[in-house]
Amino acid sequence: MSKHTFRSFRGSRLLSVVGLALVAATLAGCAQGTTATLPSQATATFPDPPTAAVTPTALPYPAVEVPSLPTAESQPPAAYPPPTGYPGATSTSPAAPAGEAVYFPLIGEAPGGAPPTIAPPTTTPTIPTVTATATAQPASVAGPSPTPIALVDFAAVSADLAGRGEALVYNKIGFHVTFLEQSDQLDGWMQRLDAEGVPLFLKSVDNAEPLYKAQELMKASGVPHTLVYRSTQYDVPDYGLDPVAAAEAYWEMEKAIWPPELDPSLVWFETMNELDKNRSEWLAQFALRTAQLALRDGYKWAAFGWASGEPEPEDWESPAMLELLRLIADHPDQLAIALHEYSYTADDIGHDYPYKVGRFLDLFRVADKHDIARPTVLITEWGWTYNNIPPEPLAMEDVSWAARLYGAYPEVKGAAIWNLGKLEDTLLPLNTQMGDLIDNMLAFSLDSYFSAPAPPGQTPLDPGLFPPPE
Repeated sequence: MSKHTFRSFRGSRLLSVVGLALVAATLAGCAQGTTATLPSQATATFPDPPTAAVTPTALPYPAVEVPSLPTAESQPPAAYPPPTGYPGATSTSPAAPAGEAVYFPLIGEAPGGAPPTIAPPTTTPTIPTVTATATAQPASVAGPSPTPIALVDFAAVSADLAGRGEALVYNKIGFHVTFLEQSDQLDGWMQRLDAEGVPLFLKSVDNAEPLYKAQELMKASGVPHTLVYRSTQYDVPDYGLDPVAAAEAYWEMEKAIWPPELDPSLVWFETMNELDKNRSEWLAQFALRTAQLALRDGYKWAAFGWASGEPEPEDWESPAMLELLRLIADHPDQLAIALHEYSYTADDIGHDYPYKVGRFLDLFRVADKHDIARPTVLITEWGWTYNNIPPEPLAMEDVSWAARLYGAYPEVKGAAIWNLGKLEDTLLPLNTQMGDLIDNMLAFSLDSYFSAPAPPGQTPLDPGLFPPPE
């Protein structure tokens, strides 16, 4: 259907689900699954599950349906016209500092080898539709409002997928946070996922506390959470310097403000934010030198933090950028590319897909073209607009689509939904909307799963395989 028809349909559908949203605001679960075994090393304490049987209620988001995919070898890359610029979202975002290019959304204020050989796929993997046949055992969320959750037996699912040449993938969508309204706002979500052995994705800006809590859980349990920290003190490097000299000076400033309670071997360090895409070659040289320094000093470092819809595809093919991608390919657990993917509209997460959400496909297409392993990618900001998200159940419908998209590509480690906490010392209505999403996000991570081709298989870079919600 046309875009106009789609938006009208979605608006009328919102009226039909208001009653459901009021009833299901704190409930989420799917109808099937089995209880997962808790890691014995976890140190967190949880309330006992309810003694009376609880019948899981219908999810306030649709069942996960994941398409069967051909291998990359049998499917040619999708061709589509080069993207153009995108308008910024209309919002109350802070004004840009005078004389500087600042991209939306904004946090804080900016200051004035030979390529590796990649083996071809050996199987034709399929990404299955989620099915479950065992009786579910409800469990309660750590917090004041217990939510029935039908746990997936992830060990059994993993074994079944391995027999078909596929790998188990957990939900990769997590949260972007700043200074929380309540310091323990995420504790139940983090503790429960960690206790069930399910990795989480968490990005925090200027506030190390939630990352420290997740880090300590990870140290005790061994669950491989993906954690990202950024400070807003030095968002943009000094473009007036030689890029190598600028990188060396900037890296020392960033290291000096790294929170000492965070372990740089466990928590990713994102140092830049929404840069001037017209300086991509300068930034490639800058990032290449910074990556070398991060390796020297033992940090996990993510480059760029490009705004949604940036950079242009050809910018990934400059000499310095290709050298950076090769270095990342050699150190995928310590170096990464940070991207932001927003729709810039609350009523259509797939607006201009894949030029905004889904733009990571351009990066992977360049890597494949130059026989470079697809780089590690962190979607450190993801969502709709600066100050608004869709109401339930539409928000979870959009999240489940993004989880399918990112889940098919193992190099994408996760995406952080914007934003939970203060922005410019203000709690926007967005903060309440996001707080209401936490329980549903917990349920979604525990009662859903995805899959990707087992290595060396790869999912084709065809955006048509993952059509956005209609």
